[in-house]
Amino acid sequence: MHELLTLVLGGGRGTRLYPLTKFRSKPAVPVAGKYRLIDIPLSNCLNSGMNHIYVLTQFNSVSLHRHIRRTYVFDPFCDGFVEILAAQQTLTAERWYQGTADAVRQNLRYVDQPGVRFVLILSGDQLYRMDFRKMLETHIRTGADVTIGAVPVPRAAASELGIMRLDDSGRVVGFLEKPKSAEELEHVRIDPCWLRDHGIEPQEREFLASMGIYLFSRPRLCDCLEKTSYQDFGKEVFPAAIRSFRVFVHLFDGYWEDIGTIRSFYQANLGLASQQPPFSLFSPDLPIFTRARFLPPSRLDGVTLRNSLVADGCLIGAGSVIENSIIGLRSLIGKNVTIRNSIIMGNDYYEPPQNDASSQIPPLGIGDDCIIDGAIVDKNCHIGTGARIVNLTGVRDSEETCYGMVRDGIVVIPKGTVIPSEFAF
Repeated sequence: MHELLTLVLGGGRGTRLYPLTKFRSKPAVPVAGKYRLIDIPLSNCLNSGMNHIYVLTQFNSVSLHRHIRRTYVFDPFCDGFVEILAAQQTLTAERWYQGTADAVRQNLRYVDQPGVRFVLILSGDQLYRMDFRKMLETHIRTGADVTIGAVPVPRAAASELGIMRLDDSGRVVGFLEKPKSAEELEHVRIDPCWLRDHGIEPQEREFLASMGIYLFSRPRLCDCLEKTSYQDFGKEVFPAAIRSFRVFVHLFDGYWEDIGTIRSFYQANLGLASQQPPFSLFSPDLPIFTRARFLPPSRLDGVTLRNSLVADGCLIGAGSVIENSIIGLRSLIGKNVTIRNSIIMGNDYYEPPQNDASSQIPPLGIGDDCIIDGAIVDKNCHIGTGARIVNLTGVRDSEETCYGMVRDGIVVIPKGTVIPSEFAF
């Protein structure tokens, strides 16, 4: 493990997750009420015994830096680290990262070090649980120059992903980005018997999708980046590597979700709150690490709670009904509030009681008698009594206003928004 270095790509702008990325980078977006997206790949690394990690950052990175700095601290008797490589001007690079490959290229001096044999490159915005030691075993056993994580998917999902074509040994011999036509799909179709022979039950999954997880032998990574001007791993570096190097797949047959859009973020979170979640947060051997907070237990007074997750430090008033929802840290919810199919991200702080009755700004949190259905309410919002946050007209997308917007059919209230009493979205 000491010969392996991990690079987590955390500089994405996350335009498809806007307005959740209005004030933060994509990997800093909260998930499951108490974590950040960046916690998922970092936890997978630490659970796999890999603790030499760099996180590459660029866009809206302050909150991400703060979270990493406060969370991933190692004792002085351990040589492990999680360090930030922010975009910076140097004598050899004077521009912002131009893509995932360019970000790594600008930091090759940290990779090209004595003792580093392998480089693992991860995305900072995916939800999955993987033992990377098994991927390293595959890489060594096959004699690969590059190993890529691959997950079997059905035909319906294949047209939205990068699909690989293999030979019988598992070597990648072709790659198509988002194949659409029947001819393209047939060209990259995997024989179900091959999957079954490799320990995976096909279940109508006839395609192997790239997970965006790459394990390079260090010299090959340096060759790929130093001898080309490629800017993106998925679209340029990986297809070129197939032509020049020995590229093999590491098969993965667990839950994997790329949190790329508001809809995928919404569905993944609500899936965690279901009775049989596809991705379990309750794993004693493989925990998800995050920042330790000194918060009181949540207090629920006469609340009806179904298929929901409630984080620490919440106050939820009598008569409230919460169904199929995520309630984040320090959420303050009044009496007789109805929250269904929604994500309430909570608050970064508590505020003292308001003594000024004439104030036009409602208190922090969600006021009495509110109804929230099919929505994402970001942190630190002030929502007045009797407000209705529901997409009643079924709008697919709307322009942003001072109160929020609709994206993918979901009402999204940005961080710090103030919504007056009796407001109807």
